[in-house]
Amino acid sequence: MGKFTTLLALILLFSCAEKKKEAESIQQYNILWIVADDLGTDLGCYGTDIIHTPNLDQLASESIRYTNLNTVTAVCSPSRSSLITGMYPVTLGVHQHRTQFKKVLPEGVQPITEYFKEAGYFVTNGRGNPEDKGGKTDYNFKYKASEMYQAGHWSKREEGQRFFSQIQIFFPHRPFHKDSLNPIDPDKVELPPYYPNHELLRKDWALYLETVQLVDQKVGEIMDHLKEEGILENTVVFFFGDQGRPHVRAKQFLYNAGTSTPLMVRWPNGKGAGTVDDRLVSNVDIPVAAMNLAKVPIPGHIQGKDFLNAVERKYIFTMRDRRDETVDRIRSVRNKKFKYIKNYYPDRPYMQPNVYKDNRYPARPLLRLLYEQGKLNETQSLFVSESRPAEELYDLENDPHEVNNLANNPDYAATLETMRTVLEEWVAENDKGIYPEDQKEIDHAHGLMMGRRAKMLKERNLDDDVTHQEMVDYWMKRYELE
Repeated sequence: MGKFTTLLALILLFSCAEKKKEAESIQQYNILWIVADDLGTDLGCYGTDIIHTPNLDQLASESIRYTNLNTVTAVCSPSRSSLITGMYPVTLGVHQHRTQFKKVLPEGVQPITEYFKEAGYFVTNGRGNPEDKGGKTDYNFKYKASEMYQAGHWSKREEGQRFFSQIQIFFPHRPFHKDSLNPIDPDKVELPPYYPNHELLRKDWALYLETVQLVDQKVGEIMDHLKEEGILENTVVFFFGDQGRPHVRAKQFLYNAGTSTPLMVRWPNGKGAGTVDDRLVSNVDIPVAAMNLAKVPIPGHIQGKDFLNAVERKYIFTMRDRRDETVDRIRSVRNKKFKYIKNYYPDRPYMQPNVYKDNRYPARPLLRLLYEQGKLNETQSLFVSESRPAEELYDLENDPHEVNNLANNPDYAATLETMRTVLEEWVAENDKGIYPEDQKEIDHAHGLMMGRRAKMLKERNLDDDVTHQEMVDYWMKRYELE
């Protein structure tokens, strides 16, 4: 018995040592997501010469910089819902923007925060300050932030405990803010070809770039804080946006301007520092990569792919549905060279009425005004026309702004058929949304946004029947262009 007891004790001791070694491996790194709100790839390290982003350029030099991250959609709540679940919003039924009558996640599906907590990580979401109580969530399902996150900052964790943390940066979401230290000259701004060269649009774009510079300042503060705390070299830092630019034909739509955002991953050991990776990545992949870093088992329902382990995507899928009170449905698939877009409401204009965008984007009333006056060229008129094609096909290599629709070009008939089939098969397998949406959701969104519209017009001393000219005049005055 004595020998058996000794042997059993040795076995238990070895087992405990192995479990301790495994636990230490599981908690090898802290993981930090720095998430900017509405950020396009308009940084110095991505080729925008007139912007001042030294901190992000430095981060890029220390990171692997990805050039083909596309978010699953181009508005925050479904995009963030995907980011925190590792699943497509249309599969979960969380694809309509800011659903009022939210439901719990399907059985067996839970936010990835739960997996990290189960693995012993301290899970937080804040704005980068130790006193934070929380940061932006904006998920389209029932949840309690106080249950999903243990604090607003990792400083609240137990000594030595690893953390999985998110820092939410509100910028460059509208309204834009000036950077008085490094102002952008509007005359040096390069507008996309679907914009007319108008002083109001140049000013608006310059202010956007200045607001991106404020993102850069915040990232510099975060990195300094990590260094001062002595944890930078034990933390994998992800920097990315929740979607693309907050501009017309970008946010809410499936062109690259709306879904392309930077992605940098900085490893503590300098792995890949200063390199560029042009593989296709979706933001549904980011949670999977983070979970694998933490050695967290990946549940079978997760739809993302671990791009950190050289997984190669052939296609990226993006989607758009109701945005506030504006009902729409668009699906898209892209590979390295082509993008195919299916519009389910071709009889509706791209620029359907939308209270938020009509009152926050000066380009909206200006484009409508110039269109009515016949002052837009063919390319600039595409997005303002009264209808849209059922299908769009773009050669992304030769037409990066996606203005030359090849869907009716016989030379691309085979490509069109291939991309159409890929999208149709993906939709049949993954799109579990209910169409049409419950009318009470649409009615609620409409009532809410009409109330906001009345409030904004009152604040601006504008009448309910405000004209495009009057709205343009308002923006010209606000931007001091008169």
